[in-house]
Amino acid sequence: MRQPKGLILPAVILVGLGWILTLRSHRRPSQTGDPQATVKVSGAWALYPLVVRWAEEFQQQHPEVRVDVSAGGAGKGVTDALTGLVDIGMVSRQIAAEEVKRGGIGVPVAQDVVLAVVNAQNPVRSKLLSQGLKRQTLLELWITGQITTWGQVVGSPDRQQVHVYTRSDACGAAETWAQYLGQKQERLRGVAVYSDPGLAEAIRRDALGIGYCSLNYAFDMKTGRPLSGLQVVPLDVDGDGILEPGEKVHGSRQAVLAAVKAGRYPTPPARYLHFLTRGQPRGAVREFILWTLREGQQYAADVGYIPLPAAKVREALQKLR
Repeated sequence: MRQPKGLILPAVILVGLGWILTLRSHRRPSQTGDPQATVKVSGAWALYPLVVRWAEEFQQQHPEVRVDVSAGGAGKGVTDALTGLVDIGMVSRQIAAEEVKRGGIGVPVAQDVVLAVVNAQNPVRSKLLSQGLKRQTLLELWITGQITTWGQVVGSPDRQQVHVYTRSDACGAAETWAQYLGQKQERLRGVAVYSDPGLAEAIRRDALGIGYCSLNYAFDMKTGRPLSGLQVVPLDVDGDGILEPGEKVHGSRQAVLAAVKAGRYPTPPARYLHFLTRGQPRGAVREFILWTLREGQQYAADVGYIPLPAAKVREALQKLR
């Protein structure tokens, strides 16, 4: 029987589609085992610069994988990961027990620190840099509100008001800062500003402001010096009113990193940064995380982070069955 003319073109199209699908199904498998995969990552501002660098390096080695990275705060990273909106959440604090109960698996990937910052034109800057900030002073600024003037901060007659800033978003920096003070983020007082970049910019515009931000938003990425308009303030860790040589780590990013690495800076506000997935990662997602733990650590210092100690790498690898 002759095939009706009207069915010839659809038949040809179907045959062609069949060949295309057959060719695609027989493509050579990628090294990740997931051809043309996309790994979606969102979350902590603190991890964003490093993960962007990791994404660039990983994609050069695995061109069949695309890694999409967006910031928005640790809280967003947790929510996005546990609801399946992204594959990996960037979390700049410890993974909470409740997040584990919801199926979350967290692994450490790098280390950094949260720092106190003031405006470079602060009226008592010289005293701040010679005395540092005691933990008790921070408590009276961010928790009780007992300190209201810069003179009270440094023990001088200065009566200019202190303008305290904090974060508006659920984030690791605020939670870490609060933990150093024995509190929760919800207890932190001050003008609430969104994101690390936002808080740093608020301090740069306010000569009487004081806030906190992640390491890589306090220092210039190229020079390693404090960002223009900002001054990092050292902590008087032992609270004796005198900065010992080991406590004077405010002048450069490298000095801060060296102090954290050597254990001379308290934890918190030094901290481990984490990746969070919903359940065990598979395919390209798993390969990307494994790569960050094995090969990716070599790029951490270049971007202003502390690579994981070998023991932490082993701990992370054990979680990725």
